[in-house]
Amino acid sequence: MIAGGIATLAAGHASTSASARPPIAAFTPGALWPDDRGVHINAHGGGLLRHGDRWYWFGEHKTAGEGGNVAQVGVHVYSSANLYDWRDEGIALAVSDDPTSEIVRGCVIERPKVLRDPVSGRFVMWFHLELKGQGYAAARAGVAVADRVTGPYRFLRSGRVDPGQWPVDVTAADKAQTDSHLVRDRPGGQMARDMTLFVDAEGAAWHVYASEENRTLQAARLRPDLTAHDGRYWRLLPGGANEAPAIFRARGRYYMITSGLTGWAPNPARSFVADRIEGPWTSLGNPVRGTPAQVATTFGGQSSFVLPCPDTTGRERFVFMADIWRPKNAIDGRYVWLPIEWEGDRPILHWRDRWSLETL
Repeated sequence: MIAGGIATLAAGHASTSASARPPIAAFTPGALWPDDRGVHINAHGGGLLRHGDRWYWFGEHKTAGEGGNVAQVGVHVYSSANLYDWRDEGIALAVSDDPTSEIVRGCVIERPKVLRDPVSGRFVMWFHLELKGQGYAAARAGVAVADRVTGPYRFLRSGRVDPGQWPVDVTAADKAQTDSHLVRDRPGGQMARDMTLFVDAEGAAWHVYASEENRTLQAARLRPDLTAHDGRYWRLLPGGANEAPAIFRARGRYYMITSGLTGWAPNPARSFVADRIEGPWTSLGNPVRGTPAQVATTFGGQSSFVLPCPDTTGRERFVFMADIWRPKNAIDGRYVWLPIEWEGDRPILHWRDRWSLETL
């Protein structure tokens, strides 16, 4: 089934062989994006890591049909020297055939992100994990490690966040709401769904995720080795119903782009700014500029990551990454990469049919 899904895509969408394919040299948002083999890139809900002289793109490997919305293969990784042309590096984290494994084939693995531990040199992957056959009830964070950036990654564990702990910014009123998701989940740990990883200006690594039945984002600090939380977490924008967080630091402040809660369907993006990851975060409104349909749907996509890519002079540049989900045929999901522009102190997005970093 997996091999067949890839073969079908390659036959249907690849018009030239990998050896004959010319360099891409530009981004074409929403279009098919062939890798070095001429096959549409399969790294959905992903994030990028710079290591050595290459970028590495980790994302969910999807297969054909609705069955591709669960993990049949694992986490795919690609590498590139220029962000346009991507080499298939294989499966970084493979699902298991052991029915007792938490990452058994048929589980849900979403939004994988990777950081490198600067002390040990190991690579650490975090992802949203749902256990096979349980829908989205488990709401766990999974972690895996590897000695090489492309893997193979070894699954360590999964679980909810900081069991038994109150958030650092908890109030007496929060504790008194005994029927809240925060209080309900405290003994076993906080829910962790849509997520990202981010290293702040002080070098602290953060796991930021949708929690409390997706009603509130939370930010949990990671231990120095990046493989576990350190027991401290904060609530971001309580009750704001945000998911798909993508964070970047620009002009000395932290910015975040999120989406609302409409399942696979696109909705208006939201943007926020803060002086610290733990907040407080201030709303900057919808960053999308364009037609009413573009503004209402974020160009048909949902945020997954913001990539910093300064030019050779050190000038800040950022690429907004989003996914156009195709739940009826998961393997055909598309990518929307657009440059972040500025309207005063607000990050904004305009549609571009074709663009390159060199023109910014």
